[in-house]
Amino acid sequence: MSQSENRHDTISLLIEGMTCASCVARVEKGIKAVPGVTDATVNLATERATVRGTASAEAVIAAIEKTGYEARPVETAGQGEDDSQEKKEAERVRLKRDLILASVLALPVFVLEMGSHLIPGMHEWVIKTIGLQQSWYWQFALTLLVLTIPGRRFYLKGFPALARLAPDMNSLVAVGTAAAFGYSLVATFTPDLLPEGTVNVYYEAAAVIVALILLGRFLEARAKGRTSEAIKRLVGLQARVAHVLREAASWISLSTRLCWATVWRFGQASGSRLTAK
Repeated sequence: MSQSENRHDTISLLIEGMTCASCVARVEKGIKAVPGVTDATVNLATERATVRGTASAEAVIAAIEKTGYEARPVETAGQGEDDSQEKKEAERVRLKRDLILASVLALPVFVLEMGSHLIPGMHEWVIKTIGLQQSWYWQFALTLLVLTIPGRRFYLKGFPALARLAPDMNSLVAVGTAAAFGYSLVATFTPDLLPEGTVNVYYEAAAVIVALILLGRFLEARAKGRTSEAIKRLVGLQARVAHVLREAASWISLSTRLCWATVWRFGQASGSRLTAK
């Protein structure tokens, strides 16, 4: 098989939006269902998919998009890396911004509802100064801001994934926080609909869950960024040129990417690098 054919038979794709191992399994299943695909490997850390077979890149990308993720081809090594890094950096900035906003909004909600567990007499003080019902109104307003601004990402991705019968972590967060907020909403504005003794609010659960998940994703994005930089430095250590001794006792230099033929001996200058398989 020629090198040209080999390139056509292997497709490398960048995939955005994966957050866990189930996402990887879902994408791999979607790719392997494409006619002409013989093998597919998806890496969560590098956010790349390597697809082998006769299927076109367009068909594979369409299959990935049906699973709820974005994909684009990488035709040659290094192509699109700068753009990808810019997108990842922009996402880290957005995560940091949303994390700060969610934390600032969720903290008062947590203190109003759970402060009595940390400070004795806090609950009685809230009732005497603000009033229980007024406290619930404040919690409702602050939690609504948490869910609709920094937390909107979970609903925009989670509910569509649920509708496709392919729920992911976003779906779990969306359903859990929506349930807590919905029940609290009924308890706040139409408490007569609930049985006696069950009129309670759980705004702090919805707000704090969003803040904690955003914290985890921000730390994950920062760790991935550092890992990518380390991998780049390691790749930069690989040999670029091989010095080949031919039968005529003459030395020639070849790019290591072009060394497909059998080579009997290599000559390396002092201090140079040697790639061995």
